[in-house]
Amino acid sequence: MIRPLHIIVAGALALAACAPKVSPEDAKLALEPADYAELPGWQDDAVGEAWPALARSCAAIAKQPADRVLTQEITAGDWAKACAAIGAEGPAPDPATARGRIEAAFRPFRATAEGNPTGLFTGYYEIELKGSRSEDAANRYPLYRRPPDLVNVDLGEFRDSLKGQRIAGRVVGETLKPYPDRGQIDRGALAGKGLEIAFVADPVDAFFLHIQGSGRVRLADGSHVRVGYAAQNGHPYLAIGRPLIERGAIPKDRVSMQSIRAWLAANPGEAERVMWLNASYVFFRELTGEGPIGAQGVALTPGRSLAVDRRHIPMGAPIWLATTTPDAAPLRRLMVAQDTGGAIKGPVRGDVYFGFGAEAGELAGQMKQPGRWWLLLPRAGLRGS
Repeated sequence: MIRPLHIIVAGALALAACAPKVSPEDAKLALEPADYAELPGWQDDAVGEAWPALARSCAAIAKQPADRVLTQEITAGDWAKACAAIGAEGPAPDPATARGRIEAAFRPFRATAEGNPTGLFTGYYEIELKGSRSEDAANRYPLYRRPPDLVNVDLGEFRDSLKGQRIAGRVVGETLKPYPDRGQIDRGALAGKGLEIAFVADPVDAFFLHIQGSGRVRLADGSHVRVGYAAQNGHPYLAIGRPLIERGAIPKDRVSMQSIRAWLAANPGEAERVMWLNASYVFFRELTGEGPIGAQGVALTPGRSLAVDRRHIPMGAPIWLATTTPDAAPLRRLMVAQDTGGAIKGPVRGDVYFGFGAEAGELAGQMKQPGRWWLLLPRAGLRGS
């Protein structure tokens, strides 16, 4: 039986009221006007390589009501004017032309976390797993599609003070209750409900698929089933590197996806319970065509798409990123905010999408670099620009 919406929302608000206050570390975004001359490496980037990402984001923004405010009192209509000015729908221009168009249509603002310009930048990728459409002796770990009883509530739609906060759960009686966590689901909470998209061979691969948010399941005949993020169970994300550091399993300065994988493989008796410490669980949908698909609803572009905290950064915004790769090489390029992530929290915090395969995974797994960024805002929506 479907319960009235006001009952569901009331339960969600009650849960939010009982939640702990926002951490002081979750600082507010501050924007400081800047010039393109201040952007490290601005003259060196092949800016035209970002055009496919810009085109997809511009097309998505164009579907929104023109008067919808996206950020800083700038509307979707203002963004559409900037997109038209740079010719986002056309072919990628040469770097010098691309830079000129961006400079004319957008103004850069240095982003800080209440004055601190330096943040953390990590990476993610599209993982490949071995699996099967049906369960067999080699493939026993399911990838689930979104359950029909999962309810998502955007609390910001009901109270301005809760903007950016979301609750997920299921209705029990007349109350919204927490959805089963990772451990409960792994132990069979959703078994027998016909939600399986595929079964994979390695539970650790499945766990990291949940973290990456998208992947390809390689079947025995060599074909792939492509899956992408559909929903999440509402439990907070916990990076399991933290408890492994606390127990002395991995030194803090050596934590990476690779070192965590190695520890899980070397400790099969403890691996399952350690993974259960991350109660967050992701549900998937099968994808066809271009992918993977980010939170903005567009296909991601390797090396140019960025996951951000959408409480601070609007989806589709161009961003100038200045950080380094794991081997300390400069990584300075035009990116586009097209995705989000459970671990991406804060006004100067980003996750670079590196693409598909082992090489992308190696780079993404080691990426944990300090850096800065500049938000590019449409001049059409800025007074005096």
